[in-house]
Order: sequence, then C-alpha cells, then structure tokens
Amino acid sequence: MQQIGMIGLGVLGSALVPFMLEAGYPVVGFDVDTGKMKEFADQGMKAGGSPQDVAERADIIFTCLPTAESLFEVIGGVEGIDKSAGKDQIIVELSTFGITDKEKARAILEADGKLMLDCPLSGNRIMAKEKKLTAFLSGDEELCKKVEPIIACFTGKYHYVGDFGNGMKMKFCNNILNLVHNSVAAEVMVLGMKAGLDPKTIHEVISGSGASSRMFEVRGKLMAENDYKKEGMNFSIPLKDCKLITAHAAENCVPLPIYQAALQPYYSAIAHGHHDEDQSAVCTAMELAANVKRK
Repeated sequence: MQQIGMIGLGVLGSALVPFMLEAGYPVVGFDVDTGKMKEFADQGMKAGGSPQDVAERADIIFTCLPTAESLFEVIGGVEGIDKSAGKDQIIVELSTFGITDKEKARAILEADGKLMLDCPLSGNRIMAKEKKLTAFLSGDEELCKKVEPIIACFTGKYHYVGDFGNGMKMKFCNNILNLVHNSVAAEVMVLGMKAGLDPKTIHEVISGSGASSRMFEVRGKLMAENDYKKEGMNFSIPLKDCKLITAHAAENCVPLPIYQAALQPYYSAIAHGHHDEDQSAVCTAMELAANVKRK
C-alpha cells in the first residue's frame, strides 16, 4: 500500500490522520509542534524529522498549512520537500491560499521533478472528525484519480473541478456562503431569543427544514448551547481568507456586498475577545448589539 506523508497536523490536518490510518495507509507525519506527532504515535503514525524526511519516505504527500509562508518553507526551505530525491512524487495541497501562491509553489516543485495538485477542503474540525468534509480537486485529472481513494477515506464527498487553481476558485465561493450562513444563523438565533423563543428549540425546529443550512445545523447548535470552546475553527481562518476572497473578487470586478456585511459581526466578535473561539461566537456580538440577556 502507498506510504502517505502528512505535513501539518493543526486543526484540520490532525483530524485527517486517524482516517488514513483506519483505512490501512502507512502514514509518516510532520509538524513544527513535535507534541502533535507524539499524539498519533500510539495510533501508528510514524514521525518525520522534516518535510524533506517525509518526502523521502512517502509516495504521496498531503500538506495542510496555516500560511503561504509556511507552505514555501515546507516545499522549498532548508529541509524542504524539493530537497528529496524522489521524482514524479505527488504533493496534494489542502490549504486555503491565494491562487498565485499555489501556482508559485507548483512551479518550485515541478522544477524538482515533482507534481502538485490544488485540493482545498471545505468544513471545520467538527465536520472533519465526523468525516463530512468536501474536497475540491484540481490539476491534472489522471493525477487526481490516483489520489481519490485516499481523499475518499477522510471526506464525505469530493469533486474534480478542472484545471489547477479551480479548487481555490471553488473554495472562495464556498467560503463566502459559509461565512454568510454563519452570520445569518446568528441573526436568526438572536431575533428568536429576544422575541422569547428558546434557542435550542429554534435550532431543533429549523434544522432539516427548507430554510436550514449545514452551517446553521453545525454552528447553530453551538449558538443554542452558548458554547464556543468546542473544537471547530477560530477566527484566524476567516480573517486570512477574507483578504484572499476580496482580492479575488476585485480582480474579477465582482461586488460582494452581502459577504462584506456578513463580515462585520466577525470583527465585532473578535473585538469582544472571541478570536480563539469557534466562529459561531458571532452570536455573542449580535446578542450584545440587540441587548439580549439569556436566562
């Protein structure tokens, strides 16, 4: 069976490894936080000493990283993937970065005889642990077919969306809806609570109806429980992504008035100290704005 490399064991990356191992894939992982690697040692993951070390031991490598800077360090740093001897090695990039950055990364790897796919993921850690992520595969179609069985082991569904970079274009559209649905879910919860409805009843009744959304069902549950400490995804991700999305929209001359309006409760929630909590904490900002006091 193919040896899998997993570089980046953060919020999402760490949620993927158990599924890979469960599917029977040998996994060698690396993260700058050595504690992350020890966490999976008992489950059978081998620890890599560097991105180069992972690349020398793996057939296919997945990268799930927080910033474009970390991506370039992983692929082209002192002990980067490009320093390994393997040729025609497939690197599957799962993160959300600008299309230009991903294209630059692909060029670096191709110069060393390696192959890269753009495959961002939709969903947060809660969905990842329930195997409900969606993957947008883009790049060479035959290469995408080769990695599909691995993608299938940790996602609820996946789609091939065409040329390299189309994955990110699809992810930008996806993230706009994600954020807007989250903010409007908070509006609904706050309106209902101020009008005298029980928040858990609101969530139960709307979930599964024609008016619902996956964000309402996942994050609306946290809003109803008034619990934002659960593992989901904090505000650092939408803050990073909103700059990429705004630049992408500007490049294509597309106005995003609803998205920009939906961002405002995010800034308010961060200003009130919720940066490190799940994004569903936008509900707290709206409760303050509406002077809602829960029982």
